[in-house]
Amino acid sequence: MSTKVVTGKVRFSYAYLFTPQEALGGGDPKYSVTLLIPKSDTATLQKIRKAIAEAAEAFRQKNGAASLPTTPKHPLRDGDGLKDDGEAYGPECKGCYVLKVRSKQKPVVVDAFGNAITDPAEVYGGSYGRASITFFGYNTAGSKGVGAALLAVQKLHDGEPFGTVGSADDFNDGYTDASGDDDGFLS
Repeated sequence: MSTKVVTGKVRFSYAYLFTPQEALGGGDPKYSVTLLIPKSDTATLQKIRKAIAEAAEAFRQKNGAASLPTTPKHPLRDGDGLKDDGEAYGPECKGCYVLKVRSKQKPVVVDAFGNAITDPAEVYGGSYGRASITFFGYNTAGSKGVGAALLAVQKLHDGEPFGTVGSADDFNDGYTDASGDDDGFLS
């Protein structure tokens, strides 16, 4: 049984690969990325579904048949549907499945040639790549299901960034200080 999956080409969203982030509800900070998997990538989706089923079965074998429901919760969501809170996913999720993966351990982050990426700005929401992930069963604090852990990320190429991105060129607009007195600004 293998619960490890290396995806085909996906789009990254909410990429926190260099500095762990605390979840909205609190808890330990984790590295994470949301993967937008095209619905047309049936090979990756089949591997993910198989790994989810195998992780659930391995957990049941270790912890008893009643340790997980027959159809456990899992992190793979339909981007054309609604989030758990009832809100619609953003337009970037249309035609994709959405999979949020996390890890307490810093993931390996490499470029298309396998070279380490050290600049956090290099992998961003909107860029394209692949991810190595693993699935695991859990039964904690009344919540039962299958989760996904992030192992590694490979950036393949740039894409249109999600959201607004600034640059140094934003300030090349000919602005001059009308007062001309910069000496006393912070006094």
